[in-house]
Amino acid sequence: MSLDPVLARIDETLPEATERLFDLLRIPSISTDPAYKADCARAADWLADDLRGLGFDASARPTPGHPMVVGHCEGEGRHLLFYGHYDVQPVDPLELWHRDPFDPAIEETPAGPVIRARGASDDKGQLMTFLEACRAWKHVHGTLPGRLTIFLEGEEESGSPSLVPFMEANAAELRADLALICDTGLFESSRPAITTMLRGLAKAEFTVHAARRDLHSGMYGGLARNPLHVLSRILGAMHDETGRVTVPGFYDGVRELPDAMRQQWQSLSFDHAKYLGDVGLSLPAGEADRTPLETIWSRPTAEVNGLWGGYTGAGFKTVLPAEAHAKVSFRLVPGQDPEAIGAGFKAWVEAQLPADCSVTWHDVDGSPAGEMDIADPAFESARTALGAEWGRPASYVGCGGSIPIAGFFQSILGMDAMLIGFGKDDDQIHSPNEKYDVESFHKGIRSWARILAALR
Repeated sequence: MSLDPVLARIDETLPEATERLFDLLRIPSISTDPAYKADCARAADWLADDLRGLGFDASARPTPGHPMVVGHCEGEGRHLLFYGHYDVQPVDPLELWHRDPFDPAIEETPAGPVIRARGASDDKGQLMTFLEACRAWKHVHGTLPGRLTIFLEGEEESGSPSLVPFMEANAAELRADLALICDTGLFESSRPAITTMLRGLAKAEFTVHAARRDLHSGMYGGLARNPLHVLSRILGAMHDETGRVTVPGFYDGVRELPDAMRQQWQSLSFDHAKYLGDVGLSLPAGEADRTPLETIWSRPTAEVNGLWGGYTGAGFKTVLPAEAHAKVSFRLVPGQDPEAIGAGFKAWVEAQLPADCSVTWHDVDGSPAGEMDIADPAFESARTALGAEWGRPASYVGCGGSIPIAGFFQSILGMDAMLIGFGKDDDQIHSPNEKYDVESFHKGIRSWARILAALR
């Protein structure tokens, strides 16, 4: 089946596609706030109805939280599952928005026209690129482009409490040959990319206890143990002078980056000076013998996210606190076990406590990293298709953050995921004045049409 008339149809009907996106953006589907529960259900129903209009056997499925939307289309070729999420972040602080966050509009900017609304980039605009590609294909050829399953979540922005139970209960129905996820972006806002490595996460919150109560520093200072000193010393020893993490066993299972991938990353000419300069920094930290992209994409980290204790109000109170608190997280890479990392960190902390101190652990959990098998020919086919649309070679990239759904597709459904998105670094997702470039929406639709043609 010819691709050119599908691309032409996408170009001709971009205004109609944009208005459909606006209809979805007008629904305030904020998943974390119970006041918007009915709106989340309304967004799910809207999507299920739209999918049925495209020829999918689709419905909004109830969960203990917000509905999942599932649609199926039978066809020839490889079975593909597309994932996105229809819920959005809260809009606070509302006074920083330039317009009503749920009244979408196209705004002209120096960089070109953008769609301004909550959810425009994360993730309604992104998921609609796939649906609009299917719509154009159906109009031109009378059928959808192959065997497809659509899986849209309504709790991604609130921790996905219903996701794993739903996937486990419906694994046979959801299992496909390959998952497609549209919740990422372009590399440096310009180069198309396929994310193939995702860091996992382990985290711990804990309290170090010393005396039974806060103590007067004049009466007890120098004699009594100060838990803030203890905690600071322990956390300060978490890295050596070269930036390596000192927790025993931390690097167990960590693999070196393949040379071919390292060379491709180097060819991206990542400007780490600008990357750091944008946030007021200049010197890379971390492991001294690693490139900046390796550091944020393929190496594990240990970070102190919060540290507090004693008196923190206005003025001064000269006390030795009875307790000191910390939140610590670890970004993990393929080969690391989150449970083992958490257990190893606990043992390391406890081994360094003085006799007068104890520790209480409040929250220790995590999720594994993900690594996709790019030996699957589908990845190279998609990379070629993206390059044809954007006019420059697409790259395989890593992701410093965590996208748990990709790991769940591997661990629960036994399939890899191809993460392709068209967001830009300045889309202000989760912040006031979120936007999605009209170019990203338009070329995103065309990109999925090309990829679907290549994977048929």
